[in-house]
Amino acid sequence: MSDILIVDDERDIRELIADILEDEGYGTRLAGNSDDAMSAIADSQPALLILDIWLKDSNMDGIDILKAVKRDYPEVPVVIISGHGNIEIAVAAIKQGAYDFIEKPFNIDQLMVVIRRGMETSRLRRENTELKRRDTAPADMLGDSAAFRTLISQLDKVTKSNGRVMLTGPAGCGKELAARYIHANSSRADGPFVSVGCASIESDRMEEVLFGREGEDRGVEPGLLEEANGGVIYFDEVADMPPGTQSKILRVLVDQTFLRVGGSEKIEVDLRVISSTNRDLEAEIAAERFRRELYHRLNVVPINVPSLEERREDIPQLAAYFIEVFNRTQGLPMRRLSTEAGALLQTMRWPGNVRQLRNVIERVLILGDDTDEIDVRELPRESEGAPEEGRVVLSGSIATLPLRDAREAFEREYLLTQINRFGGNISRTAEFVGMERSALHRKLKSLGVVTSAKAGNRVAHVDDSAETEPAET
Repeated sequence: MSDILIVDDERDIRELIADILEDEGYGTRLAGNSDDAMSAIADSQPALLILDIWLKDSNMDGIDILKAVKRDYPEVPVVIISGHGNIEIAVAAIKQGAYDFIEKPFNIDQLMVVIRRGMETSRLRRENTELKRRDTAPADMLGDSAAFRTLISQLDKVTKSNGRVMLTGPAGCGKELAARYIHANSSRADGPFVSVGCASIESDRMEEVLFGREGEDRGVEPGLLEEANGGVIYFDEVADMPPGTQSKILRVLVDQTFLRVGGSEKIEVDLRVISSTNRDLEAEIAAERFRRELYHRLNVVPINVPSLEERREDIPQLAAYFIEVFNRTQGLPMRRLSTEAGALLQTMRWPGNVRQLRNVIERVLILGDDTDEIDVRELPRESEGAPEEGRVVLSGSIATLPLRDAREAFEREYLLTQINRFGGNISRTAEFVGMERSALHRKLKSLGVVTSAKAGNRVAHVDDSAETEPAET
């Protein structure tokens, strides 16, 4: 896609332009009517289109061809030429998406300036499209925990529909990955996936970024909504969308049309909308920071993405995956987790969720030694400084307790950690800690530890309302 297609009903004109461009090193193709033009475009998408407004003996005029090209090949810049040029025709062409407008008889120097700019625009658009194509390749979703299986089951159900989805969950838990999974497994998989980082776009630029803009001085600049046409637009952290933009997005959801900034003609789009947030949107609505009508439009199918602590069983598998990714993409050592290191990762706190785990693995691979196995000593400690070999660091609260109370507090915390590590599975926990299942049940009861269902998983916690029996000695 490196040639220029010249469409003009006057043979002398199209051949003159072709000679000029070929002298400058450009490849060209020629068409004298609309049928030949559309056939040439379908056969091989050009890098740029030079298009006459008036085409004799054709089924379509230049504006009709322009509309078809911008609909089917939006990344191809179109330069309009006409011997009957006036400001009304120029404005009409620009509004329909033309890159620029030149009157006949044209100045060769002026023509070449426009062509060079148009070809550079074409190159940048192709590169951008290729980068987006790579970026939309869905990363693997890995896991076998009950919470993860519940999530996949919910995602699989919504892939079969076109309904709007609201993904909730803490930062770093994989909400965008879940959105990409929906897209990749839906009927829109061949369409674009466009991510809008609502928190990262300056509020005064949000509308231009989303809706695009147009003007005589800058031509047409499509926004992200147009780029997502036929596919999915993903509003990441939608609670950060400016209030004024919220109202306009609400209108897009209702009408599937919008106006570019500075434009007057409605643009139609076919979009599936997926949103995410780590905030309580009901609280944001109560504080008048988020529109209730928009919330109800976006929250058609709510899906919670579990935190990493809710799916601790998946941590060794995720860690092994990240090791393989960093080996493949950065050339970092291909190592494996020791059993002890995997167990320690499962017991750690993960406020940053999967993103934090990825960062920890990258750090270990960069700073670690060249041994095949990752040892527990290479993993970061949650406390300030690592304990000496064979020692356990006591928290201030436990260190000040009498021995009996300290032992009970330690046993409670230890068993809570192990039960949550194994997703609430008492049998696996009992096997790991070296107790009979019945004895573990009695111990848990004496310590006031209960399990409850959460996000498809069993999670242990302390029942503060229950009177605990004296711990077994």
